[in-house]
Amino acid sequence: MFKVTDGVYQLRGFDLSNMSIIEGQTGWIIVDPLTTKETAAAAIAFAREHLGNKPISAIIFTHSHVDHFGGVVSVLGADANTQIIAPVGFMEEATSENVLAGTTMSRRSMFMYGSQLEHSPREHVDTGLGKGPAFGSVGIAQPTRIIATTGETITIDGVEFVFQNVPGSEAPAELTFYLPQLKAFGGAELVSRTMHNLYTLRGTKVRDARKWSHYIDEAIHLFPDVEVYFGSHHWPLWGNEAIIDFLKKQRDGYKYIHDQTLRLASQGYTPREIADMLQMPEALRGNFSNRGYYGTLKHNAKAVYQLYFGWYDGNPANLDPLPPAEAAVHYVDMMGGADAILRRAQADFDKGEYRWVAEVLNHLVFAQPDNTAAKALLAQTYDQMGYLAESGPWRDVYLTGALELRQGTPKVGLSIANAVDLINETPVDQFFELMAAMLNGPKADGKTFTLNIEFTDLGKTYVLELENAVLHQREGSPAANANATVRITHPLFVKMLTGGAGIRDILFSDDVSVEGSKLDLLQFFALLDQPDPVFNIVTP
Repeated sequence: MFKVTDGVYQLRGFDLSNMSIIEGQTGWIIVDPLTTKETAAAAIAFAREHLGNKPISAIIFTHSHVDHFGGVVSVLGADANTQIIAPVGFMEEATSENVLAGTTMSRRSMFMYGSQLEHSPREHVDTGLGKGPAFGSVGIAQPTRIIATTGETITIDGVEFVFQNVPGSEAPAELTFYLPQLKAFGGAELVSRTMHNLYTLRGTKVRDARKWSHYIDEAIHLFPDVEVYFGSHHWPLWGNEAIIDFLKKQRDGYKYIHDQTLRLASQGYTPREIADMLQMPEALRGNFSNRGYYGTLKHNAKAVYQLYFGWYDGNPANLDPLPPAEAAVHYVDMMGGADAILRRAQADFDKGEYRWVAEVLNHLVFAQPDNTAAKALLAQTYDQMGYLAESGPWRDVYLTGALELRQGTPKVGLSIANAVDLINETPVDQFFELMAAMLNGPKADGKTFTLNIEFTDLGKTYVLELENAVLHQREGSPAANANATVRITHPLFVKMLTGGAGIRDILFSDDVSVEGSKLDLLQFFALLDQPDPVFNIVTP
């Protein structure tokens, strides 16, 4: 726990993110209650040990990423009157990211955050935002006050807050705030003490560098008298001159990547070429907060290209390439077979040409996934690339790739069922969108079903219609011609859909009422593919 300035404290190191405490007249205003109930409980207990046992007068969610709200249940406690403040769009963004794309993102996060690696000098060292993400029980709470406009001023427990709304910067829903009495700027993740991600390696929507830069410039002009900066990650900064310099260099870092990527694209360069050509100007290059300890210049340049031009680089050869495993067989054959490739790869490895060796051996592993010599040398190559990486996520990606080449995929992965408290607050229609994304189109081809799902605890009915191998949903009156009508509670439905219990066991239990054909119901649910939380990445 650190004192930032009079009346402002931060708990750092309990989790990937920081929990900030602002002293009000009657209690504490908590900013970003960490990722999990377990880490938040430990942090707030530690604060009370040293600062006294004060009530929570308000909670501020700065943005819609789980490491900034997931531990709220432990902080909120039983007090239902605590004011909860969040940016516009918070609930939709906070829940949608973790439901529709949750399993895929969780699997990729194992690489980005090195969750399978030992914490040691040779393996995981740091994420670039903090030592590592927390794993535990995740929850959420409905906001009671939404910040929708920049300049909105609220007095919370005697403390004046001036809010800045910054959607589409580091998160789709995000805010910053200024405390005029303390001349303190709570920058959320609009700014960090490292270059951030315009594209996050776990897989997220690409962020707009131009818009991000604009918001930082806006903050400079909104809060010119700032004397204290503190954020959702890393450590604070003091003194007006130092803070304005920090803000300007972060602003210009994102703008430079944006503008120069577009300039080079307009000259015909492709994403991979731009990423290799681009270099920060001297004024920004040596600045600590513009270094690529988390995001990197290379993958951020590719993100700018993707935002404007998508995945296709304009070269016809890349319009419809062969899938990786099929292409790999041809590469291996054309290069003279596995033995010839391994000999050449070893020679290039000895010369330190790791990027090239990784590209070549990746083809060999995809063509011959049981080739132990190829996997061993590729793993060694990833080791070296990891040790050379400045970015924490790049290091973890390479070293996790090496680990899985040696040991295979993990036995278990993270599931959206781990966030049951969050999921229970997710709008019902998003779960039906998830079901639509789970539907096995080829198996569903030619089949039609109409189902009524009545949630007995919510007083709502949804009609699901399957036709043309697509699942549609609508809320309203039940369909008269339905194959079946299911009467179920919302928590039980969530449990069924997230794999917490078997579909057959639930549908045939006394807790569920089914009217119509149970056989049709089972045939419908059999068309849904369960996501694989440990799908292959470094092998086909």
